[in-house]
Amino acid sequence: MNRTLSFFAASAVAFSFSAEVMAAEWNVSLWGKRRAFTEHVEKLAELVSAKTNGEFTLNISYGGLSKNKENLDGISIGAFEMAQFCAGYHRDKNPSITVLELPFLGVSSLEEERKISQAVYKHPAVEKDLARWNATLLMPSPLPQYNILGVGDAPMTLADFNGLAVRATGGVGKAMEAIEAVPTSMSASEVRQALDSGVVKAVAFAPHAHMSFGTVETGKWWTTNLNPGTVNCPVVANTDAMNSLSDAHREALLSSIDEALDHYIANYNGKTMDAWGPVLEEKGIKSVTYDDSEISAFKDKVAGPAAKNWIAENDAKGLPAQELYDLVTSMVGK
Repeated sequence: MNRTLSFFAASAVAFSFSAEVMAAEWNVSLWGKRRAFTEHVEKLAELVSAKTNGEFTLNISYGGLSKNKENLDGISIGAFEMAQFCAGYHRDKNPSITVLELPFLGVSSLEEERKISQAVYKHPAVEKDLARWNATLLMPSPLPQYNILGVGDAPMTLADFNGLAVRATGGVGKAMEAIEAVPTSMSASEVRQALDSGVVKAVAFAPHAHMSFGTVETGKWWTTNLNPGTVNCPVVANTDAMNSLSDAHREALLSSIDEALDHYIANYNGKTMDAWGPVLEEKGIKSVTYDDSEISAFKDKVAGPAAKNWIAENDAKGLPAQELYDLVTSMVGK
């Protein structure tokens, strides 16, 4: 009888151990708060948990694991298993994907941004570039064209941007330089304080970020059609963590990406953009629209030189820069 009890006790321990081994729990480093920009990660966590009956969970942290500009470093050392970051935060660490941040690429929708980003992420040179940080690219965070919201006198012409301190990163920052504004790079969570204190007079963001980070609370004007570009902010996984997943858990993760992105885009095009116009009206924020000739002159001044410089700079780093640029431009409008 004792031997029988011992057998069942041992079996119970073995089953418990087996269940423990099968379970997977990943920590995910985001920043700010839950918003349109993070909805695909939230959806991914929901889908993965459902597909694995709770055996694989993504524990999402908003700022509790790392600063946003240090998320790629955290991934590289395995401090957490998944993270989101923006290419423009550290261009030298991920030069290949900064092609997606070049100004005036002409991308016109979130759907197009998604398609082009996913194609670039699959390029062998891009995979190799991110592999230096033990990072596997999972999915983009498609964003619409940035525009500028600011305080003080509104720049009614592009010449009025001369000397204006603007929070702008990546290619948008380069575009601001071209019209002699003064671009400043800082974390999104620092922007409201910088605007309120006068460190910057204007901020380049997508609509969701102007709402989430509070620039609409003090902003006085908004450019409706400057559209100088956007930022590219991938979600990545630690490659070792990916490789350690069971086949079933890896399939649950990878098979959920498209649905997570579908949800993200539907939410952004719907809920977020539906709220944007009313917020501008409620806050009394003035819309500034530039005529076509000014926008064309701006684009001509910025786009060609920026692309040429990016290609030369990244060719020197050993990247197939022209090939990556051609990949992007060949997909625009298709």
